[in-house]
Amino acid sequence: MSKPKQQKTNWMKVRKFLNDIHLWGGLISGIVVLIVCLTGTIYVYNTEIRTLAQPKYFKVKADGEKLNPDELLAKVKPEIKGKIVGIKIPFADNATTSVLFTKKEKEEGKESKGNKGEPSKEKEGNNATASPKAEKEANKSEKSNEEVAKGNEVKSEGKPSKEKKAPAGPAGGRGPRANQFAVNPYTGEAIGDPSDEKTKTAEFMQKMFGLHRWLLLNEIEEPIIDGVENRKLGSWITGTATLLFLLGVITGMVIWFPNKIRSWKNGLKIRWTANWKRVNHDLHNTLGFYSCIILFLMAVTGPFWSFDWYRAGWQKTWGTYKSPDAPKEEKKPLQSVLPLDGKQPLSIEETILAVNKILPYDGDISINFPKDSLGTLSISKNRVGFFAPSAGDKLTLDQYTGEAIEKDIFREKPFNERASASIKALHIGDIYGPFSKLLYFISCLIATSLPVTGVMIWLNKMKKKPKAAK
Repeated sequence: MSKPKQQKTNWMKVRKFLNDIHLWGGLISGIVVLIVCLTGTIYVYNTEIRTLAQPKYFKVKADGEKLNPDELLAKVKPEIKGKIVGIKIPFADNATTSVLFTKKEKEEGKESKGNKGEPSKEKEGNNATASPKAEKEANKSEKSNEEVAKGNEVKSEGKPSKEKKAPAGPAGGRGPRANQFAVNPYTGEAIGDPSDEKTKTAEFMQKMFGLHRWLLLNEIEEPIIDGVENRKLGSWITGTATLLFLLGVITGMVIWFPNKIRSWKNGLKIRWTANWKRVNHDLHNTLGFYSCIILFLMAVTGPFWSFDWYRAGWQKTWGTYKSPDAPKEEKKPLQSVLPLDGKQPLSIEETILAVNKILPYDGDISINFPKDSLGTLSISKNRVGFFAPSAGDKLTLDQYTGEAIEKDIFREKPFNERASASIKALHIGDIYGPFSKLLYFISCLIATSLPVTGVMIWLNKMKKKPKAAK
């Protein structure tokens, strides 16, 4: 009869140990977690908020038939001050078509000096200002499929660099990031580049990103700690707090697990009729349980942008790690075959038909034009819909025949490569489009409340201890 008692005692010791980790980890990281989760809640809908602030660049009235894309490009070409490198054709009837272009070097230099904004990226094929240095650092390990498909979508977080990155180059690589010039696909009206218009909303979202990522330490010029960049310091603080939060999620699940099966029912509901202390306790435990999977995903991916060792560790676990010191493999550039009969390159409309034949599903298509007569067409296509995955498929086509020289189909990749390429999507919530965004938004709200309800539980217990001592 003593054995079960001994087992129970051991479990109670383990439970108390985990409870202490959960408590002190939460108390140490509480304020930072509160800030990170609150800003993260707002930032889940970064793309949508920015679009609402500049609707004319992204939405049009669906009226009649859309113009032929080749005719559309010819019509708007005189309005674009720069080199046209591609076109983005959305599937939605009420969305603007975007012409991808790179500005002249002199203009880019001026913008880099005067613009201190911090661009953003998510499935936001529409936001854009200059490409941020911070975004480049964050994405070094990621090269995810959705990035190229969304072209210029990440341009508002971090200090812009003089060198713009992006869409794909003629052979499927990534060249300088292009700006997007919005065009009405029905009338051919040149609407403009949204990055040329500064809005209070964009400024606010940039602050939210800076607060979420670096606690706004990136805006302090003088180093707080000698030898450590303030941006890096802020990243370390938020990364450490996120690791403690991750530990809290894991230990919280073990602590929540009831000793008896009949107690499960109580752990899955909030007793609103009880006193406020009990309601607060249930809010912390029950809401934490319902959101634990998404909170785990957010917390386990967050430190990827804070610690090199953490990112490298996960990549080694997945088998996708590439040492920065390792010699780069020199790939022979993909080329189109020059036709002997003098055949002209495919038109945009013919290219779209070729893409839809290879990838027969509804989606947004980005076409990056070849640089020369031997260059290839670099294509990205992203599915659309409420449950549409953020990762897209990529093709490299012969510019004369439309034949696929190279295919990069996301679903056909091994699981470890898909997981490695989806880190950002898993962290920000657009892994499955609007559906997962909604789940992440709700879970982020819950995560914001956990430090508050947790501290209140601790304070209530502290008040009871003196009474028990008396």
